[in-house]
Amino acid sequence: MKSKYIKEAMLIIISFVIGGVLTYVVIGKDINIGSTNNGSTGLTCSSANCTKVVVDESGISEAVSKVYDGVLLVRNYQQNQVASTGTGFVYKIDGDDAYIITNQHVVDGASKVTVVTSKDEEIEGTVLGGDSYVDIAVIRIKKTDDLIALQLGNSENSNLGDLVFTVGNPLGYEYRGSVATGHLAGKDRLVSVSTDNSLSSDWVMKVLQTDAAINPGNSGGPLMNANGEVIGVISMKLVQTEVEGMGFAIPIEYVNSKIETLEKGEEIEWPLLGVQMLNVTDAKGSYRYNFDIPNDIDSGVVIAGIESGTGADNSDLQEGDIVIAVNGEEVADSAYLRYELYKYSVGDTIELTYIRDGKEHKTKVTLTKSSNE
Repeated sequence: MKSKYIKEAMLIIISFVIGGVLTYVVIGKDINIGSTNNGSTGLTCSSANCTKVVVDESGISEAVSKVYDGVLLVRNYQQNQVASTGTGFVYKIDGDDAYIITNQHVVDGASKVTVVTSKDEEIEGTVLGGDSYVDIAVIRIKKTDDLIALQLGNSENSNLGDLVFTVGNPLGYEYRGSVATGHLAGKDRLVSVSTDNSLSSDWVMKVLQTDAAINPGNSGGPLMNANGEVIGVISMKLVQTEVEGMGFAIPIEYVNSKIETLEKGEEIEWPLLGVQMLNVTDAKGSYRYNFDIPNDIDSGVVIAGIESGTGADNSDLQEGDIVIAVNGEEVADSAYLRYELYKYSVGDTIELTYIRDGKEHKTKVTLTKSSNE
């Protein structure tokens, strides 16, 4: 009996020893790995000359230091007073000039625009061009030694849940240079907006969504990945009592497709359909209009008028027709119709699906030239 207890005790001791050795091997290996790398590297770079950073317990300070001197406070002066402020960032330095991206709504109506650098130097700038549909404007200033140009990345390579951050000026000068971090919460979101500060939406923007803190004054700032590459331009946030942490940024690829035109001071050439548009929901709910809209039609765009000499004038469209699709893509209202329309160029021919007398029809329309519809 005594021999039996001794054998059991020996087995228990041997088990503890073997378990301890295995634990040391497994945990010790992990500790050694951790000791050679105190953090995880940033996302894969999306531009050729990007330098990857380390994200560790200190946060993203390394990435912030890479970009901080390239983010600026933008001041909109009207009647010799600061009417509003926003954010901008340097995307190019060419000779003695620095070129800055911001939102069009940040500089809209300004008689003078200045930028304030991270070193608190105020410099007057020239707005070279801007567009309310893209919501992008380009400012040129004389460069200083402290300014740096940010690297433009690629939002298409970003994944949901990726760490992102922004540097901006929430609420203006007092909180300039504030850093906010978050995650990429959504891609290819379609958000209805107003381009003329009215209550009705006339445009749909395809944007990136982030839960990083976005406040008034952040508009025009860069949304960046963990390596400090710009993947979007902050444009707006969803403001509702029950909503928290829903900010949006224009993908940098879309900005890049328009920036050269604006930099040259040229207007973006938007195609013209040539119709006056009225949302079905507005036409149904108003006594001002006398269009015959079937009860089962609750979305689409009523043709309220046709401009002479345009593509619509040379098509089968008539006043009172209800457009429900562009090249097979459904349109709920005039904002979505314009969004689908502006995917095309002057001279392109599109197919419109419309309702007339309760029946569905199709017609071809060749888009004509217009700087703004």
